[in-house]
Amino acid sequence: MTATTAKLPKGYTPSGTEDYMNSTQLEYFRLKLVNWRDELVEESRETINHLQSEVRDVGDEAERATRETENSLELRTRDRYRKLINKINKALIRVEEGDYGYCDETGEEIGINRLEARPIATMCLDAQERWELRRKQMGDSR
Repeated sequence: MTATTAKLPKGYTPSGTEDYMNSTQLEYFRLKLVNWRDELVEESRETINHLQSEVRDVGDEAERATRETENSLELRTRDRYRKLINKINKALIRVEEGDYGYCDETGEEIGINRLEARPIATMCLDAQERWELRRKQMGDSR
């Protein structure tokens, strides 16, 4: 099933009074995901440009150590962005396939409020809590 693209009314936000994951809601979340991904890609580009343009022979050892720490933090942030962009891309595929907004585990609606807060959510709140509890019991700290 392929999602249809709908034109969003100005100022549109999804509500519980509409059919769940209708074409307008899907377009709303598609645009939200695309805009979020674009922001992360731009921030990553800025990080790369900053790291490439930075002068390497600066000051004393303390100054160099400070810069290396800052660079390490920037690279970790960039890695987090890369992982987040991957999740956003997967969510966009679910939008296109018509699976977006439904729990991977139960098939139930994830819910508009949860998707507003976390547009890359793949599980409803109950399933997410069960998954986190299992992970905690197994000692998985990922």
